[in-house]
Amino acid sequence: MIKSWVFEFFGMPPELTAKFDPQRSADYFNDYLDLWPRAELLGFEGIFFSEHHFGGAYSPSPNLLIVHTATRTKTLRLGVMGMTLPYHQPWRIVGEIGMLDHLTGGRLEIGTAAGIPNEMALVGLSIDEARERNDEALEIIDAALRDPVISHHGKYWNFDNLRLVPRPLQQPSPPLWVAVVSISSARKAAQRGAKICTGFHPNSKVKEIFDAYRDEAARLGRPAGPKQLALRRQVSIGETADKANRDSAIQKQRSKATLAADPRVRMEGREALDTPAAHAFSVGAEEFISGTPTSVAEEIIRQCREVGAGHFLATFRGSTEMARTWELYGTQVNPALARAVV
Repeated sequence: MIKSWVFEFFGMPPELTAKFDPQRSADYFNDYLDLWPRAELLGFEGIFFSEHHFGGAYSPSPNLLIVHTATRTKTLRLGVMGMTLPYHQPWRIVGEIGMLDHLTGGRLEIGTAAGIPNEMALVGLSIDEARERNDEALEIIDAALRDPVISHHGKYWNFDNLRLVPRPLQQPSPPLWVAVVSISSARKAAQRGAKICTGFHPNSKVKEIFDAYRDEAARLGRPAGPKQLALRRQVSIGETADKANRDSAIQKQRSKATLAADPRVRMEGREALDTPAAHAFSVGAEEFISGTPTSVAEEIIRQCREVGAGHFLATFRGSTEMARTWELYGTQVNPALARAVV
């Protein structure tokens, strides 16, 4: 079985960039607030929202979207892939995790990420400092999920005997996830017992990342099967291949424009500027999946089997008819994924 998830980027409407229109903005929110609960009826395992700032997307505080969606669903798993830890106080994140797990009725998934360099640069946060803050924050969060009273003395945070409440409803912890693009990050996630999700890379590189995770988890005696691994891709789907391919072309154009500002990305004629280079990535041809429901399902299953992923996160950003896109995917792709064996 391949568990099917929505990875909700929730991009900012391009037409609002030049001039803010309150009614258009309200309508945009309301369309999605009505759409997200449909994921439960359409056979998705859950939704992972995303955190982006400064025009990157319309979700600078995705935990608010989790709470709203939770009130209109009963079984849908909800999380963020991932909460950008360098922006936040880790003790506050722990408190929100406890609250969110109660407000979702024990349906929370905890996802974290180190952040997007070009976004962080706008507030004077370097790649190196962001990685340091991310690693130290994870130490605090992991300790707090094990013990309600913690002390910590590090470079960025120092405190003694903090009591962090409420405790999560799921004990000892909701499922942990990390968004990764490198082998070193995959190994760190395995050491923490967290699941991992990756995308952008061609499958050959994804497999290297997953193999590193499997090797490290095996060394530590931790589980490392398909249930711990997720593949994320951008999906365009339509009744005809031509319609889906037109949407996919729009999706590729938008993605390329977004990624052009990210110094970690290798693009045509440009090497990644990131240091260390281990965290650089390039966008492979397999990143974009488009076609009819049948061909999309076949390609997702092929890729998941090739890399050993038991979860698939679909990003739907190219369609101008999002409700119809979800309907096609939910009614025709999700059943095929549920029957698939990885």
